[in-house]
Amino acid sequence: MIYVDSSVVLAELFAEDRRPLTSLWDEPLVSSRLLEFEVWNRIHANRSTAARHDAARDLLGRIGFIELLRPVLERALEPFPTPVRTLDALHLASAEFLRGRETQLTLATYDERMRTAALALKIPLAEL
Repeated sequence: MIYVDSSVVLAELFAEDRRPLTSLWDEPLVSSRLLEFEVWNRIHANRSTAARHDAARDLLGRIGFIELLRPVLERALEPFPTPVRTLDALHLASAEFLRGRETQLTLATYDERMRTAALALKIPLAEL
């Protein structure tokens, strides 16, 4: 299973120079419900077209979401081995929650701080 963060989804939606392989979207994907809010925030901030709205709905429909459950929120309040931003802490806490449930997962991110923190937490990184 691959945990995707907003940097990967937004790179795909906004056709950035760095985009994941097309095959990524055929893999079993998961993320925090937070991702949905991050994506729609950027979609609206960029005053995106109806076509981009449709693409966002399609892409988000391929991802299973984990809710921000109490154990996830409590973990996000604890220190991380490297400095992280608030939303990154919530994503990392969600990934750790899944791993604690014996879920084998890798993290797909373009964010260097997330990559550094994930490696410090021994969360393997997905090939992008």
